[in-house]
Amino acid sequence: CDARQPYGCPAGQAAYYGRGPIQLSWNFNYKAAGDALGIDLLNNPWRVEREPDVAMMTGLWYWNTQNGPGTMTAHNAMVNGAGFGQTIWAINGSLECNGGNPAQVQSRVTKYQQFTQILGVPTGANLYC
Repeated sequence: CDARQPYGCPAGQAAYYGRGPIQLSWNFNYKAAGDALGIDLLNNPWRVEREPDVAMMTGLWYWNTQNGPGTMTAHNAMVNGAGFGQTIWAINGSLECNGGNPAQVQSRVTKYQQFTQILGVPTGANLYC
């Protein structure tokens, strides 16, 4: 929780951990997602882990609207040809890219390659961040 935010940490300092399909974390992300979805996630972040529809909505919200530490949303990276590596930047780039955690990046790329093979679609270029 970033206590410097004007709204503080009403659910508690340790309440804003990663939940949902994109592992929403930090109070500012819970507040922004909740505001966008019309759900009070700042005061009740547990809804993301307890309600599957809320979890999916937060994942889709982040995927489609948030750049994170990257320069574009993960959605834009995939549909505009920037590649899978840019989705890593958008979601966790500041922790994983530029040598931050090469094993985790490799794990993500390997899983992505497995899924594209199952689906019978090309991976595209720029797999790594």
